[in-house]
Amino acid sequence: MLMATSISPAIPSSPSRRFSILTTPNAKFVKVPALCCLRKNGEINGLSRTPSPMDSGGQNDGEMSLEQSSNVELEMKNNEIWRLFKEAQQNILYLNKQRLKAVEELNEANREKQLLVDKIEQLEKETRRASGKDNLALCWALLLRIDAMVLGGMISPAEATDLRRMVMDRKVSVANVFSDMLQKRDAELLAELRHFSEGSKKKGFHIIHICTEMEPLVSIGPLAPYITGLSCALQRKGHLVEVILPKYASLDLDEVQGLREIEAESYSYFNGELHGNRIWTGVVYGIGVTFIQPLYFSSFFNRDRIYDYPDDFERFTYFSRASLDYIAKSGKQPDVLHLHNWETAIVGPLFWDIFAKQGLGNTRILLTCHGLDSQCLEEPDKLALCGLDPGRLHRPDRLQDTAKTHLVNILKGGVVYSNKVVVMSSMDSKGRIIRSSHGLEHTLALHNAENMRGKDACKVALQQQAGLSEHASFILVGCIFSEVSDFELEKLKKVVWNATKGGAQFVFMANGAVPTINRALRSFQEELEDGNVKFFYRYDEVLSHLMFAGSDIILCQSFDDPLLQVPLKALKYGAAPVSITSGDQNFRYSADHDHEITRFSQFMRSTFGNMTLSQALDEINNNPSTWKTKISDAMMRDFSWDAECCDIHVSAYTAVKSL
Repeated sequence: MLMATSISPAIPSSPSRRFSILTTPNAKFVKVPALCCLRKNGEINGLSRTPSPMDSGGQNDGEMSLEQSSNVELEMKNNEIWRLFKEAQQNILYLNKQRLKAVEELNEANREKQLLVDKIEQLEKETRRASGKDNLALCWALLLRIDAMVLGGMISPAEATDLRRMVMDRKVSVANVFSDMLQKRDAELLAELRHFSEGSKKKGFHIIHICTEMEPLVSIGPLAPYITGLSCALQRKGHLVEVILPKYASLDLDEVQGLREIEAESYSYFNGELHGNRIWTGVVYGIGVTFIQPLYFSSFFNRDRIYDYPDDFERFTYFSRASLDYIAKSGKQPDVLHLHNWETAIVGPLFWDIFAKQGLGNTRILLTCHGLDSQCLEEPDKLALCGLDPGRLHRPDRLQDTAKTHLVNILKGGVVYSNKVVVMSSMDSKGRIIRSSHGLEHTLALHNAENMRGKDACKVALQQQAGLSEHASFILVGCIFSEVSDFELEKLKKVVWNATKGGAQFVFMANGAVPTINRALRSFQEELEDGNVKFFYRYDEVLSHLMFAGSDIILCQSFDDPLLQVPLKALKYGAAPVSITSGDQNFRYSADHDHEITRFSQFMRSTFGNMTLSQALDEINNNPSTWKTKISDAMMRDFSWDAECCDIHVSAYTAVKSL
């Protein structure tokens, strides 16, 4: 039987670090002396044995030698173990300290990095606020400072005109020179401008839009994207364009750079008195924008809606007169005042009866009508509110309404007193009509027509979202409705029934803001009960882009679509615009020499303008290569603001300036 006697070394160790001495049954038991741990220097360091009286008697030399040898060996092992333990412990402590130090240094580096990133972002924001996103924005900041100098009496209107021309004609070099000077006081900035001005020559037109909407500040109908798209295109071609708007309480000011109030008195005439206005200026997409805020009539534009109030005539007549008063006082001498709809049409008679004599004799008037259904009929006496003579204007050849002769027609007054008129997609020069194409919104990105493989991927993605059978070989037809008549719905039913028999798929999306459309389409869906047709009843911008990108054909209610601009978007996304009714009347032109057809109209007439849906489906199935060539050609054509539409407006501005 083996017996073990545990001996605990007198060292600070854990219970697991115990040592045992084994003895056999025949071994001679002796009294084991107490052991202690001693260092060589006398401190506790290892195992040692204190001598006892029994050591000197009764044992032979062999036994003593064996025992002493065993004890020495044990002591050496214990000493080595202890040395290794202490060394490992010290290493662990050192490594732990180094790890903690490294972690702290890393955390500190991350904190410094984040502080640096935050500082860079802050500096970038400050730089954008100070200098704008590009040279054009910086130039507009300078132009608006010049306006403030005129209103404050620092410079004359004539000098202001010269400085404005200099800024726009040399905008690249001006941006480089004045990028760090916008924070200076007006007097210092004026001195630098005068020093920099060196006989600049006039280039391009100076156009001022007086309007009630502008994307993205306030957008109700087609006017808002029209203002922004056209203004940006004109400025890219070297023209100076600015916009004057009411300062609605509901304006979305997120995209306005450098919004500031001009610290100068501004008054306008209304109802027999002069009333104060606050003038705000800023830059939107590189376009200088002026906001007029009435003080006494503050409720005019501090409302939930933009239109459809009983006092709309008073509201927008006040704004129109205030805009002209501001233009005259600031010394601006634009080439063209561009008016829009009846809301600012009153500027026409106001300009020629009052303001043309105030240094604006070289300015001309162009009016755009985005709809003729709203013309504003009022009592003649109300014209006196803005300073006009009712008796002089209430005549058949001026503002008197043709049907209700006891009233004045404000839109008619704009037409009569304008040098040129743009009606929807037509440009009417009082005897000559130029059919005008509509451009895409500035957010519509150009797509690469040379790569049609993405079209199949978009089609499958649209099929997945609509819950249709997923395969690029299916012909997919999209349709987005802004309104629908009973006649159109019956035509649509026949078209869809015939097409689905041939395996075509359909995706419909309605404008959720118009309940009648949703009810009509829901009834159509219940009547149809076809798994190849999917309906979406709420308009979604992202889904609309996917519909254009994934559809082979886009059904159009009309090719003359200034609001949704469906035909143009379809062409740019590689989908064929096809009318619900074949042969859209908008593209049936006579051979009258007094009509010019735009490139957009000519292209549509020669491709999809008179094509029915069944004809389009047959061509896709029977002549796929011809169809792809036709689509690729359409995608590469440019019908945007920068193309024909901008050129037509420039031609109009040129024409009115020559009158």
